[in-house]
Amino acid sequence: MAIHQLNEEQIRTWTREQKDHWWFTNIFRGNMPQLTLRSGITGFVLGGILASTNLYVGAKTGSTLGVGLTSVILAFALFRVMSRMGLAKDFTILENNAMQSIATAAGYMTSPFISSLAAYMLVTGNIVPWWQMLLWNVVISITGVLVAFPMKRRFINEDQLPFPEGRACGVVLDTLYTGEGASGLFKAKVLAIAAVLAAGMQMVMGEGWMKLIQFKLLRLSGDPKEGPLWHFNEMVDQYYYNIATWVPKIMGTDIRELGLRVSFDLSMIGVGGLMGIRIATSMLIGMIINYVWLAPWMIQLGDITRKVGPDGTLLPLNRGEIVNQWSLWWAIAMMVVGSMVGLFGKPKMIINAFTNLFKKKEKTKKGHDVLKHIEVPLWISFVGVPLFALLGASMAHWFFGASWVLSLVAVPLICVLSIIATNSMALTSWTPVGALSKITQFTMGALQPHNAATNLTTAGMTAEVAGNAANLLSDIKPGYMLGAKPRQQAIGHVIGITAGALASTPLFFALFLPKNSEGVRSISTLVSDTFGMPAALQWKGVADLIAKGLSSLPATAVMAMVIAAVAALLFEVIRIVTKNKFPLSAVSIGLGVVLPPNATICMWCGALFFEIMRRKYKTPNTKGNTIWVECLEPICAGLITGAALIGIGDALIQNVLPIW
Repeated sequence: MAIHQLNEEQIRTWTREQKDHWWFTNIFRGNMPQLTLRSGITGFVLGGILASTNLYVGAKTGSTLGVGLTSVILAFALFRVMSRMGLAKDFTILENNAMQSIATAAGYMTSPFISSLAAYMLVTGNIVPWWQMLLWNVVISITGVLVAFPMKRRFINEDQLPFPEGRACGVVLDTLYTGEGASGLFKAKVLAIAAVLAAGMQMVMGEGWMKLIQFKLLRLSGDPKEGPLWHFNEMVDQYYYNIATWVPKIMGTDIRELGLRVSFDLSMIGVGGLMGIRIATSMLIGMIINYVWLAPWMIQLGDITRKVGPDGTLLPLNRGEIVNQWSLWWAIAMMVVGSMVGLFGKPKMIINAFTNLFKKKEKTKKGHDVLKHIEVPLWISFVGVPLFALLGASMAHWFFGASWVLSLVAVPLICVLSIIATNSMALTSWTPVGALSKITQFTMGALQPHNAATNLTTAGMTAEVAGNAANLLSDIKPGYMLGAKPRQQAIGHVIGITAGALASTPLFFALFLPKNSEGVRSISTLVSDTFGMPAALQWKGVADLIAKGLSSLPATAVMAMVIAAVAALLFEVIRIVTKNKFPLSAVSIGLGVVLPPNATICMWCGALFFEIMRRKYKTPNTKGNTIWVECLEPICAGLITGAALIGIGDALIQNVLPIW
């Protein structure tokens, strides 16, 4: 059935008390089960899974994925399966919402692992103890929850802002529970089929899985330490190099040294399908400009050099050296300028965020708060935000060596940037966390340029709190639409944060910092060809630039930064003037530089495939449209989830489990 909502005139003319009374009378579902033991446990488990996949994908792509709609479909499918197995019956729509809310909170809290914390370790060379990472992430994520709820009453209850992604989740949930559940089950089946196919393919490519199957299950003869007897190589171009005598070169450089490889990665194909052809094409352009043209040129000029080995011989170049020595700088200029212009190019959005939040409240005759018994009391936020912010600043100082004074100075920025991020999420479903973090990074860098820990950890704190607050409110929106209790949603988010931290922290060490044969972890494994950590490299690059200044860079790198900054400014201005019709994205072009080229190619192929399907099957209610257009997100989510989970398992088999 259609979800009840106020019309524009009612939103504009009614007081918040009138809106709250209307919601309480017409939408609120009373004591319908919501945060029950079964929804809490299943949400906790699903949250751990989604947090793990987001960590895996984030390390490859530099950004985490929105998991709201995915968790809605997965939660509904799990409830149906459990019901048919006789494990539980009569799951309510609010239980489903609570479960997806917990899972979504877990999925969103993984970003520091692949950005600020990873950058801190790359800059300092210090591996942060697991317990410090876990506590840090939990504290700043809960701070985001505490920051969000005072804004909830303004942005959701009073202004009734759309929060497009959250609204989409509410509509899907309402559809699943009001007569069109068959559509939801079909999407769940499509997601499951895609996940199984991706998992099977990833297992065939996984050396750990193939060793386990061949030597432990099938008992084939051979030495596991030398690898499996056979597995499908993810780098498919290796089959050519195994038999070929001619190796392609660009300006005399082997294309393999440039990182120009061809791989087959279904998780990246799924990511490409979700991001769309415009963003993927911008990334491909950035990759081509850098690795096909600029990098070979700079190698010829000597601004990118090969290192000398212990025996005096020149070592082969690799993508990491190319990025760190030269390419990172123009990519950073492109991404930072592009994201800043995109943020400040919408001054009305920023101004409205503050005028809406702090505008004078209308007086009411009775002043009775009808939602007092179900809303989160404001005093919890007013007491909790300063306490948790102080605790976060203390951890930044004690754990990471950040300036105590500047960590406290960053606290007011948390509230300011959270308001901007929330208003952006409310209107566009876009959270400008990258741009907002750079505001803090450059501000703290100007005050203390030679302490990278200060600008990295304070920026990480403000970005994560702002991102969590914005994403939480987007997740509260479907609960508001469906009549859920806000207080229980807040508790659910804390449960989700805990699930995400418990799942992601050990997995971070297992995937990116595995112990060697001597039981020692090395920072050198944090960035690899498999996990490029592009977001961490961007954060590190800004910190290095602040500390060293432009004078430390080659002249060609400085020139490239200036050209990239001007181009980014031009691109974003054109995009704003043309109302997003301009096809190129400055941020995406820069991202194409720091990502491994093989990942960029995979994402572009995925985006191209689904774009072809979209154009081929344009007619609604046809079989092709139903599968390839209506089910685009379930297919892509299935590809990502299946490949990521098996990829994580492969890494654990090879690096953690003592089975060899």
